[in-house]
Amino acid sequence: MTRLVTLLRTACRREIAGAALKVSLVVGVVLNLVNQGGALLDNGPIDWARGLLNFLVPYCVSSYSAALDATRKCRENTR
Repeated sequence: MTRLVTLLRTACRREIAGAALKVSLVVGVVLNLVNQGGALLDNGPIDWARGLLNFLVPYCVSSYSAALDATRKCRENTR
């Protein structure tokens, strides 16, 4: 199995995906308040693509880093 496939499978594990979802919810709300706070408070137009990215990017970063850490620990334990 290639390293990328292993990393993706690890990132999709329930405990990693769940933790990444929690992180993305907290960070995404904060980023949306920072990036679109004026529009939200003034009933202005909301950039939905930016809003989605504010949740998607923290999810990807969190799940990638957790999966990378898990695969490294697994490799170290098998040596």
